[in-house]
Amino acid sequence: MRTAIVTGASRGLGRAFAIGLAKDGFALSLAARQADELEVTAELARLAGSPLVATHAIDLSLPESPALVVERTLAQTGGIDALVNNAGATKRGDFLALSDDDFLDGFALKFHATVRFCRAAWEALAASQGAIVNISGVGAHTPEPDFTIGGPVNSALINFTKAIAKRARDTGMRINTLCPGHIVTERLQKRIDTLARAEGISVEAAREKMRIDQGIARYGEPEEVAEVVRFLCSPAAAYVHGTVINVDGGATPGI
Repeated sequence: MRTAIVTGASRGLGRAFAIGLAKDGFALSLAARQADELEVTAELARLAGSPLVATHAIDLSLPESPALVVERTLAQTGGIDALVNNAGATKRGDFLALSDDDFLDGFALKFHATVRFCRAAWEALAASQGAIVNISGVGAHTPEPDFTIGGPVNSALINFTKAIAKRARDTGMRINTLCPGHIVTERLQKRIDTLARAEGISVEAAREKMRIDQGIARYGEPEEVAEVVRFLCSPAAAYVHGTVINVDGGATPGI
């Protein structure tokens, strides 16, 4: 029985990742803050085919939390075959209006929790020759003035992931970064609503304006990103290691 840990699994992309891996028969260890939403994901994962689903309603920004989730997972399943580090949302806004705490909070959950999970699960993943997929974002490639926390966090995740991929070359592990673009989630809808208020336009007009500004034909669906996660956690990706994959509909034109 293969086991995967998915963080930030209570909604959006994390939920889609959990359901996708459930379809491939993974036992799942799901972590997020929201216990009720996490249980919804767990039930959907069971219906999708997961033989075992455990949930951990926990604040992953706390230094001890990642190791605790790994410890509980190993106690329940005996091994870890995949780790999908998806937890973390960073605050947007004008740089001069963002506080030190906003920056520290952004790094605490998305960056430092990923580092701690990779460290805590390393031995188990090396033993299983498993996969790590760290979820970054296209903001890592294209700096924006309202994304001065998330952009640097995402860039740091790419650098970190490539560094540990080099360290893992002789272990049989596969470690990669996935950068989603503009995906239909609650987070995207909040951005669209904010734009509508700022511009004094309808939500639909704001949705279309953002799409055009991003240079994409349409927004992506969570399941489309989940398919790439499934690939990276599968034997089909045996020779994919230390790379960055954008799933963004062509929003990132740079090399």
